[in-house]
Amino acid sequence: MASSHFLCSHQLYSSSNGKTQFSSFKKGSFHPPSSFKPHGSSSLGKKSRVSRTHWVRATASDSKTGRKQVEVAYNLEDKFNKLADEVDKDVGMSRLTLFSPCKINVFLRITGKRADGYHDLASLFHVISLGDKIKFSLSPSKSTDRLSTNVPGVPLDERNLIIKALNLFRKKTGIDNYFWIHLDKKVPTGAGLGGGSSNAATALWAANQFSGCVATEKELQEWSSEIGSDIPFFFSQGAAYCTGRGEVVEDITPPIPFDLPMVLIKPQEACSTAEVYKCLRVDKTSKIDPLSLLEKISSNGISQDVCVNDLEPPAFEVLPSLKRLKQRIIAAGRGQYDAVFMSGSGSTIVGVGSPDPPQFVYDDDEYKDVFLSEANFITRPTNQWYTEPLSTDACTSPTGSSRSIE
Repeated sequence: MASSHFLCSHQLYSSSNGKTQFSSFKKGSFHPPSSFKPHGSSSLGKKSRVSRTHWVRATASDSKTGRKQVEVAYNLEDKFNKLADEVDKDVGMSRLTLFSPCKINVFLRITGKRADGYHDLASLFHVISLGDKIKFSLSPSKSTDRLSTNVPGVPLDERNLIIKALNLFRKKTGIDNYFWIHLDKKVPTGAGLGGGSSNAATALWAANQFSGCVATEKELQEWSSEIGSDIPFFFSQGAAYCTGRGEVVEDITPPIPFDLPMVLIKPQEACSTAEVYKCLRVDKTSKIDPLSLLEKISSNGISQDVCVNDLEPPAFEVLPSLKRLKQRIIAAGRGQYDAVFMSGSGSTIVGVGSPDPPQFVYDDDEYKDVFLSEANFITRPTNQWYTEPLSTDACTSPTGSSRSIE
C-alpha cells in the first residue's frame, strides 16, 4: 500500500461577500490573518466574531504517484474561538479594573437624634460621573492584602475602607482570596462626596466577582452597613431615597436628566464630619417634609429652594470660608446655576446647571488650590457595576490645566 503524508503547501480560503479567494503559505510560516480576533475574554482576544470566515485546507497525497487521496478542511476562526473558551474556563478571573464613582446629596434633611448617638436623615442620593479607578489582582498571599495609591496621605492598612470591605467579605463568606489593589484616586477626601464609601462598595463587588458571585447584591448591601452608613447606597441603581443613618436605601426612578451639567468646587480645607455633627442643632433644622422635596424635584427638576442641606449651617460654623465661597458662587453665577449647595457634610460646593466655575475661582489667590471638576448624573444597569462616561474629564479645569486634590 502506498504511504501518504501531508504536503507542505496549504491553502488559506477567505469567504467575503459571497466570493471565495485563496492564497498559499508555507509550512512553519503560518500566522492567523491580521483581521482575526477570536471571541471570549481571555488574552487571546475579546471580540465576539469577525466579519470573515477563514478556512485552512490540507491535502494528503500518495508519496509515489502524487495522486490526491484525501482533503481535510477546517474553520480556523472556530478553532481559535474554542481554544479561547477553554483557556477562560481553566484560568478563571485573575484581574479586574472597576470605576468607583462618588455621589452628591441633592437634598439632605436631618430629621432627629437617635438613642445610639447617630442622627436620622432623609436624603436624595445620586451617583455622579466623577470617580476613582481601582485595579484588583489576585494575590498569591493567603494572609494579607496589599494596597497602593497615587495620592499621598491615604491610609493603606485596615483604616482604609477598601481593606475593611475585603475583610468583611472574607468574614461573611469564608472565601480566603487576598488581593493586590491599586487605587487611582480622583475624588478628593473630606469632600462630602462619599469617595471612600464608594471604594468600599466597589471592593465588595470585586471580591464577589472573583468568588463567582457567591453573594447576592442585597447581601452585599446589607453587609456593607456594618462598616459605613453611606456604603449601602452604592448598591442601588444610582438614584435613591435614603433614610435611617443612610443605610435604608429605596431605589427610585432617576428624577434628574443625565445631561444636566454641574461643577464641583472644593477648597483645600476639609470638613470633619464629627465636628459638623457636633455643631448641629436639630431644633434649628429645616421643617420641610423631605418627601415633598423629592416630589418637587421629580415634577419640576432642581431649583435652589429644593436643595436643602441641614448640615450647611454647622459646616459653615466649622469652616466660615465655605459659607463665603457659596455666597460668592451664587452672586458671580448671575443665574447660570439652577442651584448652588453643599454636598453631604462638606466641603464641596455644587453648582448645578453649568459645568463652568465662576471666573473669580481662577483670578483670586485664595482659590488657587481648589479642586474643580465638571460632572453629570449617572446610574448603572442591573447586575453590572458603574462605568465611567467617556466624556468625563474629572479633575481638570475648563482651561485644560489640572487642579489639585488633597
